[in-house]
Amino acid sequence: MSHTQALAGFLAGLSYQQLPDSVLARTEELFLDWLGSALASQGAHPIPLFERYARHMGPADGPARILVNGRGSSAYFAALVNAASSHLVEQDDLHNSAVLHPATVVFPAALAAAQDLGKSGQDLLLAAVAGYEAGIRIGEFMGRSHYRIFHTTATVGTLAAAVAVGKLMDFDQAQFIDLLGSAGTQAAGLWEFLRDAADSKQLHTAKAAADGLLAAYLTRDGLTGARDILEGEQGMAAGMSWDAEPSRLSDRLGSRWALLETSFKFHASCRHTHPAADALLALMQREGLSHEQIAQVETRVHQGAIDVLGRVDVPQTVHQAKFSMGTVLGLIAVHGKAGLPEFHELALKDPAVAAFRDKVAMLLDPEVDRAYPQRWLGRVRVSTVDGRILHGAIDEPKGDPGNGLSRAELEDKFQRLLRFSGARTVEQGAALIRQVWHLRDTAQLNELL
Repeated sequence: MSHTQALAGFLAGLSYQQLPDSVLARTEELFLDWLGSALASQGAHPIPLFERYARHMGPADGPARILVNGRGSSAYFAALVNAASSHLVEQDDLHNSAVLHPATVVFPAALAAAQDLGKSGQDLLLAAVAGYEAGIRIGEFMGRSHYRIFHTTATVGTLAAAVAVGKLMDFDQAQFIDLLGSAGTQAAGLWEFLRDAADSKQLHTAKAAADGLLAAYLTRDGLTGARDILEGEQGMAAGMSWDAEPSRLSDRLGSRWALLETSFKFHASCRHTHPAADALLALMQREGLSHEQIAQVETRVHQGAIDVLGRVDVPQTVHQAKFSMGTVLGLIAVHGKAGLPEFHELALKDPAVAAFRDKVAMLLDPEVDRAYPQRWLGRVRVSTVDGRILHGAIDEPKGDPGNGLSRAELEDKFQRLLRFSGARTVEQGAALIRQVWHLRDTAQLNELL
């Protein structure tokens, strides 16, 4: 049996009763975190473009809900818009070793399909777990080389979304193999957009969720797909990676719950900036430093951070500022935080942030690079204006499983995201939180949210 076949067999046999309570609880938390990210983008460019496209090309109404405007639509277009909106504010989750944002592709497809198919909250949770477990392993299988050119959340995300919907449809092993083939042949998404501050990142997740859903619905009706799309001679790894590890596809299936390893985002920026941001903040607090006392910051980073963040020199947009190490550390140093208000009000306008940005450099560090992507270490070397050399280090950024967010912190983050966009009042936000914490008891998802 190939590793792909083992993965497909596990997905087919997975039942709700097999899921530990810790996995179910974390899935609810991940769902709330995703929901906040989606609603925080209400009205923000380019999300209205996706809404307009859905109105023009999709039905006037339907069983699936578009979150940012409350409209009913088909499952396909709801998944498309909801996936775009949940990947804009850079607050959605990340799995470290897969370098994958699972929520922004899995939940839009799974929720839309669940509403379309009349499924329960338990069905949604099971589908999400299947999508996470498959997507994370496929991301790890594709290796570090894949991420250098390809946006893993776009490519692997297509398969993760497809698996979640396939689980809602109770696919058997053969259907999951066909499903992976049809999803994998659609997988696409390139990092080049960062150089131009283009809007492609939201298109990546929109298409991943919608194309995954498309693959599942067609597989249900009998469409066949390549049976070795992952490991085959002309499959994804052959064309998109040079360090793929097939054994990662079947790694401890049923005993290792990879979903539990997913990290929540604390800062509203690219995850590659978080280790250095946390290390600098801890150093400044420890030494009682102000930003005026700092002459230079060297961030010791892994190669993946250089590949992604090195494309942004002087950011031209708020979104691009979230991929600028200097801007993120400037917000941390000058204002003590790098949340959504700081990015939108200060990142491009505050002279002190711009001045600090020019003090920041990234250097490849062998220790940090060896640990990546399993661990995202934060290391900074700070030179002060009075000639001192100071070092800061953190081994687990805020939000990682070993330094996670409590439910109270997740609720606070959720309310802050809603307040940022004005999508819901505090009372409405509290009602949504109660709904999510009772997702296991929800019989029908059509009226959810």
